[in-house]
Amino acid sequence: MRVLAIDTALEACSAAVLDTEGETVNESLPMTRGHAEALMPLIERVMRNAGTTFAAIDRIAVTTGPGSFTGLRVGISAARGIALAAGKPAYGLTTLTAYAAPYIAEDDNSTIAVAIDARHRHVYLQVFGPDARTLIAPRIASIAEAVNAASGERVRIIGTGADMLMAGWPADRPPPTMVENRRAPDIVWVGRLAVAVEEAPDPPKPLYLRAPDAQPQDAARLPRR
Repeated sequence: MRVLAIDTALEACSAAVLDTEGETVNESLPMTRGHAEALMPLIERVMRNAGTTFAAIDRIAVTTGPGSFTGLRVGISAARGIALAAGKPAYGLTTLTAYAAPYIAEDDNSTIAVAIDARHRHVYLQVFGPDARTLIAPRIASIAEAVNAASGERVRIIGTGADMLMAGWPADRPPPTMVENRRAPDIVWVGRLAVAVEEAPDPPKPLYLRAPDAQPQDAARLPRR
């Protein structure tokens, strides 16, 4: 199976072609802005280096958030457009799951807290327990709430909000066994997760978990005639 994986949700623009019977080609560009301009040339390079075409791809995978509102729309629009043009299914995978996947594969007996900076002293949070069970479903939480949810034995904290949780970590609680302030998920694992999905997908759509900061200014609207 060949999967084209795309991630523009956070602080990277990434693409990979994962071939379960051959090589995996991937490229990731660190960035906080400019995903729209960088993504399609990046996909073109990855596809060319993998020696494949869209017709030969079996699935398209894309991170659906939570993450940057603009970044999510860039990646999801590209994935849906490619899927429609190539007649292939597109699979949406949450950024939280993509973060956790390689650590669960490494040790599925510990607790993994994924925390993504949501600004204003909040994080997007999901906590996974042994055997990848969801202990805390995806939500937006204050730092204090996230620290309480993540506290426990053998906890590993991953994501752009990891340092935020550590800054609020109580001195009387056992520290996490690992803290990794990773700025974006591993794009190869986005592809691997898509390989493992069995059910037919709905078109990917963003998982926001919060309303955008920018809101229409109703007072400035002109009355309709």
